[in-house]
Amino acid sequence: MIRALLAAFQLAAAPLTGGPAGPLIVKDAGRSVSVVLVATPDGPILRADALRPVVPVTVSHLMGDRWMLIVNGTAIEVSPGRRFATVGADSYQLATPPEVRKGVLYVPLQLVVEIVPRVVNNLVWDAERFELRAFSSLTRFADREEAKPAVPKRSRSAVAAGEPQRTQPASPGIVSSRASTGPLRSRKLVVVDAGHGGPDGGMHGPIGGGPQIAEKNITLSVAKRVGAALGRRGVDVKYTRTTDTLIALSDRGRIANEAHADLFVSIHVNAANPGWKDPGAARGFETYFLAEAKTEDARRVEQMENEVVKFEANSSTHAGDPLSFVLNDMAQNEHLRESNELADLIQRRLARVHPGTNRGVKQAGFRVLVTAFMPAVLVEIGFGTNAADAAYMSDPARGDEISNAIADAVLEYLQRYERRVSAVPSPPSIGGLAPQ
Repeated sequence: MIRALLAAFQLAAAPLTGGPAGPLIVKDAGRSVSVVLVATPDGPILRADALRPVVPVTVSHLMGDRWMLIVNGTAIEVSPGRRFATVGADSYQLATPPEVRKGVLYVPLQLVVEIVPRVVNNLVWDAERFELRAFSSLTRFADREEAKPAVPKRSRSAVAAGEPQRTQPASPGIVSSRASTGPLRSRKLVVVDAGHGGPDGGMHGPIGGGPQIAEKNITLSVAKRVGAALGRRGVDVKYTRTTDTLIALSDRGRIANEAHADLFVSIHVNAANPGWKDPGAARGFETYFLAEAKTEDARRVEQMENEVVKFEANSSTHAGDPLSFVLNDMAQNEHLRESNELADLIQRRLARVHPGTNRGVKQAGFRVLVTAFMPAVLVEIGFGTNAADAAYMSDPARGDEISNAIADAVLEYLQRYERRVSAVPSPPSIGGLAPQ
């Protein structure tokens, strides 16, 4: 064990001291990209998104000094100036601390050539050729697992005692989209919100026995998959949370506003009304946009999802401020039609893959949507109280289906929006999508 750790430290130090040995080559069967390395006193670094032409990479600035890379579906968290990277419950020692230069994240070469190939199964590092190779098959290199160099790893308690428990990363085997939609003309940013978290577990189910699920875990897993799917479609992504932690409802919209996001998508799991005749039989999916609830069931879901405020120690909203209410109402009304259209597209796409009932587009006064001044929707991806829906949402492969459907709907909406704004003069906008 000690010998393996020493070998790993030597491997980390050898190519990472002094200046770069040369450009890093990233290639797959049909493409090859030369990535420029930047010399630092501790070792070479490179842009975190430099692999993107060949390897699906999404780079998101979380809150404070936390940054998230999702590489082919696997989430890796780093912080500038700190010499470790976090993957799920594991932390890996870095030879060189990450840096932020002019708002762009740079990561050490060691992270890309040692740690990433270890946690992302279809990437292999060839030290002799100084190449990082991407393969379409995940099983092809399973027999090489033991040959991969050991990377110094520390438990979470050793590096971040007292931090909230983190969940495991999403499965790297994400299904590629078969959507025929083309690329966008300009970069767009979507904030993906995983509902609940921390002490707020959300709903628990199913009714009548079977493997139990907690909403906060399902939403986090699906949100990461949605983000990865959007990244593969050329859409930038920011998350409200990537760990098992509680984010105030009012702060989730604020995160999107401060990032000047174009869309806000919140992922949730539904629960049946215990007073229904057969609550365990209720299943299906529905998408909400922000407006006054029209039905008793919409008011029930609104109340259920808004109950998280009881877990919040403080709230940044000013419910008694008449001016804030008027301004918020004006901003939200501007995006009402756009939110409705996005919700409709999500329902249509989910209907192609989801085995449950299409419960349609609905409206309700969700607090998580109130402070997001852009087109915003809340997706109830299934009933956790139903055994079949709970099993469906818990299956990683089915989670990929859900995520790809939502990502396809978002991309279709963004393309429609671009066509609309290119055909007419650009009016003033209150946050959210603005003509490019």
